[in-house]
Amino acid sequence: MLFSLLLSLLEQCYFSAFNFPFLAQGTKELLVNLSNKQGMHMSSPESAKEIPKFIEFFQDRINVDEFKYPVESYKTFNDFFIRELKPGARQIHCEHSNHFAVCAADCRLTVYKSADEAKRFWIKGRKFSVKGLLGDEALADQFEGGSLAIFRLAPQDYHRFHIPVSGIIGENIMIPGHLYTVNPIAVNSKYCNVFTDNKRVVNVITSKEFGKVAFVAIGATMVGSINFTKSEGAKVKKGEEFGYFAFGGSTVICVFQKGAIDFDEDLIANSERSLETLVFMGMSLGVSNQISVEEMASTPRPTVRNSVMALDNDIARIGVRASSSFNARQFDFIEDGDLEDS
Repeated sequence: MLFSLLLSLLEQCYFSAFNFPFLAQGTKELLVNLSNKQGMHMSSPESAKEIPKFIEFFQDRINVDEFKYPVESYKTFNDFFIRELKPGARQIHCEHSNHFAVCAADCRLTVYKSADEAKRFWIKGRKFSVKGLLGDEALADQFEGGSLAIFRLAPQDYHRFHIPVSGIIGENIMIPGHLYTVNPIAVNSKYCNVFTDNKRVVNVITSKEFGKVAFVAIGATMVGSINFTKSEGAKVKKGEEFGYFAFGGSTVICVFQKGAIDFDEDLIANSERSLETLVFMGMSLGVSNQISVEEMASTPRPTVRNSVMALDNDIARIGVRASSSFNARQFDFIEDGDLEDS
């Protein structure tokens, strides 16, 4: 596909000190124009013919039995791309306890106890900071020393994002920007500042159990459209739908206040090895520091002892959680097939 070829060529720029200035100067507008044109095409009736090809290409990663509506009912590719799932297709971890946070999307996940830790293991952009991500110094001050969860969605994923913690929805703060790819090839480049340069929307959820949680939806190459389905002031429960991205892949970053969350042990262990963990929306993310000793003791949590941890790249490509108490989680290595993820 022409767009895939062009994007592959553009991605070569992200790790080059020589090439990236060209990208920064001349290609930002190109990526926006490409995204706009591709977005219009994917919303046209002609794009519907791409749906069967897409499903076949990702047949091992897309479960059509989960779709809320039959494949033939989607009139455009974007209708298919922002598809809803059947009720019950995703289980919500400890649904009746607000002390447990859940994964916000079907995605590749990394978690870090601080922005400095994220920069050490994953985000190599020289200018990354919570202040730059949130676009507001006063807001960023409330999250000083806070923890980050980075949810990266690939094109083949279910592209609706959900509420990670129960609470009250804040105002959507729109931050204009570019549409760089959010593939690790760019995130891991010191020449690119994907999360602070890209178009994004910031919303602060106020939670009794977790304090304030900054929910940042970030656009990417081919993803100019970020849509929210909840309004300011709405009282929400974890696992409820929050919004969706149109065609492409993208990222959600949740910033928790310092000490507010204890991320699951297996997620931390993988992230410290620069590994993304493949998760489904609703899986366990972590626990509030306000949980009682009794509730903590009575609720099983993922650990490195009850999970099958991934080994070196040459030894094991995928590890699956062994504990029957949890949905399977897989550890995702960057392979050639991932380079087309936006």
